[in-house]
Amino acid sequence: MIKKKLFLPLLLSGLIGFSSCDSNDDNGTGTARMEVRMTDAPGDYEEVNIEIESVQVHREDSDAEEGWVTLDEIHPGVYNLLDFANGRDTLLASAELPVGRISQIRLILGDNNTVKLKNGSVVNLKTPSGQTSGVKLQLNADLQDDVTYMVLLDFDAAKSVVAKGNGGFNLKPVIRTITQAIAGGIKGSVTPAEYKPAIYVISAANDTIGGYANDNGDFLIKGVQSGIYRVEFITEYGQHNATIENVSISQNQIKDLGVVELPQE
Repeated sequence: MIKKKLFLPLLLSGLIGFSSCDSNDDNGTGTARMEVRMTDAPGDYEEVNIEIESVQVHREDSDAEEGWVTLDEIHPGVYNLLDFANGRDTLLASAELPVGRISQIRLILGDNNTVKLKNGSVVNLKTPSGQTSGVKLQLNADLQDDVTYMVLLDFDAAKSVVAKGNGGFNLKPVIRTITQAIAGGIKGSVTPAEYKPAIYVISAANDTIGGYANDNGDFLIKGVQSGIYRVEFITEYGQHNATIENVSISQNQIKDLGVVELPQE
């Protein structure tokens, strides 16, 4: 019995993507996760560097300043757009947001914006005065409870760099926004709740994410990509384990397994 007790924590620590999770808030307020990523179409330059300081979203149809919310997990810095051409992208920011409609997204740019020409010279990019408050883009995305969304900002570097008559260049970002749900999840409850199982969500390739049931037996595993999974419920000594096969998850769905009855002695 001692060997089994020691083995379980080792098993849990070795799982890929295993983490604790919380069930839905008791007050009924749902949240969704949003990731903002950036990609680019190729341009006829060596580099197109833009400085991104912040990413914000707006929930209302108006442009009222008090309606903007800054995404709290931000990766500020200078980005060479051409590093993210040909299908590559990078994570700019992410956050947990209340469910509901997001009308706009705004990029707050810094002053360190440059273009490196084919001849090797580097020229500052001037930002028009109308964009001092940020680059605003229409989004119109409806966020659902516990679903993970990706907002892809698809820059067009060739169109975003505009030559001036004096040999200088302006930065007038041309960006297409693409919003899609990228991951759903699994929820439910176990009984008896006192068994407090660890929960493994295992794909056909044996990639595993998971979490734990709480004191009430409820569980919610977020960030599950679409596919078919085996869900294992593992208790401390293995005496009350259970498995559910062929659980189908779509990328915009939280699959409800209902009440899972664990074997009792």
